[in-house]
Amino acid sequence: MNASGDAHLAIRDLVVQRGGVTVLEIDSLDIPRGLVTVMIGPNGSGKSTLLGALQLVLHPTRGSLTLDGEPMDADPVGTRRRMAAAFQEPLLLSMSVRSNVELPLRLRGVERRRRRELAEHWLERFGIASLARRHARQLSGGEAQRVSLARAFASQPEVLLLDEPFSGVDAPTREGLLEDFAEIVSETRPTTVLVTHDRDEALRLGDYAALLIGGELRQTGPPAEVFERPADRDVAEFVGMENVWEGQRSESGVYRAGGVRLASTAKSVALGAPAMICVRPERIVLTREGAGDGNLLRAVVRAVRPRGPVVRSELASGRLMLTADVPVATWDELGLSVGDEVTARISPADVHVIAQSE
Repeated sequence: MNASGDAHLAIRDLVVQRGGVTVLEIDSLDIPRGLVTVMIGPNGSGKSTLLGALQLVLHPTRGSLTLDGEPMDADPVGTRRRMAAAFQEPLLLSMSVRSNVELPLRLRGVERRRRRELAEHWLERFGIASLARRHARQLSGGEAQRVSLARAFASQPEVLLLDEPFSGVDAPTREGLLEDFAEIVSETRPTTVLVTHDRDEALRLGDYAALLIGGELRQTGPPAEVFERPADRDVAEFVGMENVWEGQRSESGVYRAGGVRLASTAKSVALGAPAMICVRPERIVLTREGAGDGNLLRAVVRAVRPRGPVVRSELASGRLMLTADVPVATWDELGLSVGDEVTARISPADVHVIAQSE
């Protein structure tokens, strides 16, 4: 599974074992140059293990890791100097903010004045220039993470490795940090590998996605494609495809599930062949009207669960159970309650079909 374009990092026949048990196995993966590749997957899927292998702190049982076509372990010190990393825990040393940012530059032998210039520049870019003299132990979580990222960028890395650096801060702080990071990474264009479990983060920051489950690479591609067009049931469940129904193709472009006909623009499977029919919950539109384009299903509201900006509603259309995420304002306009009848409208373009073996 490879990205198109220029591969900066290449992974081939990689196996990592712990205690004789294989925890990561990847046949082939290219990390495209100058883009953000998001590594997504459930806990224990091998994301951080892969990052550790790329950092040369975990040693594969077999396989090759190359940077610009050269083995990364041929010159470990030289390879590490071309890379920088940041983690969920900032890992700052007991010294001033400026000294923390300057540290990797000092270890690389960068002249003192140049170290100071780079540190001040990146502290300014991350909005924390006023904290330069503060001791690292006096920082808030969000401030510490900004220092960690400023330190990573100050070394002007070719490759940036990030292990969930935005997950340990509160929501308002995270939002500002994401905005600043997105702007900076789009300007500097390091080859970035970002481990995350957050869908919105992956869609917002990622140019390319690699999804791991059970230590195996299960799907790659643009993040929106991975989330909207999962390759199998495991992937569908992880990416939040709440509506996954067993069905079969009944005619050209039409599938049956739970006694309901659903038209789809997805590539057809063979007539009568089993298939999984998938629809994201936010793609189901509820209306009091029984007209419109697409698949129109009369349904009854069975349960309602507020979820922040949306209302999650459980619906029954005959034997078919549906989950729809409706914006709060729309839900209020509809004035729906448990037991009410409603029309669920689904565009054929939003009906994803996964072929299944007999």
